[in-house]
Amino acid sequence: MKTLTRNNNLRNIAIIAHVDHGKTTLVDHMFRQSGLFRQNQEVAERLMDNMDLEKERGITISAKNCSVNWNGVKINILDTPGHADFGGEVERALMMVDGVVLLVDSSEGPLPQTRFVLRKALEAKHKCIVIVNKIDRKDARPKEVLDEIYGLFLDLDANEEQIDFPVLYAVGREGIAMKTPDEKGKDLSVLFETIINEIPGPEYDSAEPFQMLVADLGYSDYLGRLAIGKIANGSIKQNDELVCINEAAQVLPLKISKLQVYDGVNLGDTASAEAGDIAILAGIEDVHIGDTICNRDNPKPLKRIAVDEPTISMMFSINTSPLSGKEGKHVQSNKIRERLFKEALRNVALKVEDTPEGDSFVVKGRGEFQMAIIIETMRREGYELSVARPQVIYRMNNGKRLEPIEHLFVDCDESFVGVVSEKLSRRKGRMINLVNHGSGRVRMEFSIPSRSLIGYRNEFLTDTRGTGIMNSYLQGYEEFRGEFSSRLTGSLVSDRQGEALSYALYNLETRGILFVVPNDPVYEGMIVGEHNRDNDLDVNPCKGKKLTNMRASGKDDSIMLTPVIPMTLEKAIEFIKDDELVEVTPKSIRLRKAILASQKRHTLRNKAFSDKLESINA
Repeated sequence: MKTLTRNNNLRNIAIIAHVDHGKTTLVDHMFRQSGLFRQNQEVAERLMDNMDLEKERGITISAKNCSVNWNGVKINILDTPGHADFGGEVERALMMVDGVVLLVDSSEGPLPQTRFVLRKALEAKHKCIVIVNKIDRKDARPKEVLDEIYGLFLDLDANEEQIDFPVLYAVGREGIAMKTPDEKGKDLSVLFETIINEIPGPEYDSAEPFQMLVADLGYSDYLGRLAIGKIANGSIKQNDELVCINEAAQVLPLKISKLQVYDGVNLGDTASAEAGDIAILAGIEDVHIGDTICNRDNPKPLKRIAVDEPTISMMFSINTSPLSGKEGKHVQSNKIRERLFKEALRNVALKVEDTPEGDSFVVKGRGEFQMAIIIETMRREGYELSVARPQVIYRMNNGKRLEPIEHLFVDCDESFVGVVSEKLSRRKGRMINLVNHGSGRVRMEFSIPSRSLIGYRNEFLTDTRGTGIMNSYLQGYEEFRGEFSSRLTGSLVSDRQGEALSYALYNLETRGILFVVPNDPVYEGMIVGEHNRDNDLDVNPCKGKKLTNMRASGKDDSIMLTPVIPMTLEKAIEFIKDDELVEVTPKSIRLRKAILASQKRHTLRNKAFSDKLESINA
């Protein structure tokens, strides 16, 4: 039997929580109080959210590493995303740690994404520390929330050791932690001591040679590709001769140009790194997440990272509209392909596949929000592309079609229970629980197909007057629940190319909700609005008023159009039907038909109708 040794000079932890429960804010204060910054040094808030999209949306999208030192012990911290769509980030982050700090809001309690990330931590047999955060809230209920957390651990089949977790109470934005909610804490020293006393140091086999599993990739303009991972066994020096064992079990020789470890939020050069530490190897070009880097004289692979399979797919293709190439830098299919495969290298939950056409690609992932973030990132980098409606990925079992099922949690006012439950039941949802605390708000739980939630979020916000909260996680696969109508309205489609005019748009307002404003460029097949009936309607948004010599110069100044709500990427992806696309450029988001020519669309529609009649008569 192997004798394992612990490295007690190190602690590797992940901070896990639901979206907006205070992970990144807490990590900020851990930096400040560990002496990482000078007393008078100016430090930005939410330091770990270094992507523009993370700062704008106030969420963590990618897992990030950092370290602090406390009483001679180095603590490597991983700030993980709280959204289930970024579950791949959570899974690879948990490969590098030995324990987790679970943060739960003292009012909201454990929510769906809390369940998702905690389940992954418990499956990895990690030790947990629970922090009930935001206990200064007026609606805080720490005792009830703690009971709910115990219930969640039991529900997730936690073992006796895992369920005997230490509990702390915190006000994250003030950098205070304490052992009881009635104490008056001063700082986070209680949290640091609990981490050092409760989370075990990383284990390693002193008889084994150097082994490191690549759990993340980075890139430096000066050093090239960076391979990041936790050293499982042995130690490494700057000039060691190494090899990489890839997915095909091939042994490839490597030479590293620089060895680094985390020093606060930055990387620090080091001459050597020991077992249990998180190391960054620079200058390795041909390496992927899941590969093992080890000693050349004794190559032994580690178990590869296993992640949940994707549940939805989207078609990414080049922009073929008449306006293509006018706003973007990267419009060619090979540029889009290169960017998508580069994204798949870093994101283990993402899969990219080529199509026979060559100018389009199938991207598979966890959810439409994950896809929207990728598209938004690409458009900010200057890419121009078209994307289709998300499609769920079905499975076949004994001749039966299975589909992904979500466990959906809805929190809304009592007055909206009727409309929400009616809409979800229409979408094949089944209510499995309803809790009313008597506070005026109700929490409902549904079992619902993943495809039912595509395009529902905006409708839900409208139905609940913007006050409803909706969260879900993947429950598993069940037999296909049947078809349903996802959108009851059609599209207003431009029948020509030109510029939208006030006179034409004013006369179209009675037909539905418009998406364009005067002087916007339009083209044949572009969707300029939502029709208030269930069919598509070809319209002319470029129609001007006939001029006569009796026309007064200021007669048309009185035209007042209803303000148009700008189209966001998420809203556009949710809105489109199967025969429609979203045209994405660095400056614009437009909706269009997949087939632009109206005559061709009508011909295909008539053919589909006649084929349906023939099948009925047969």
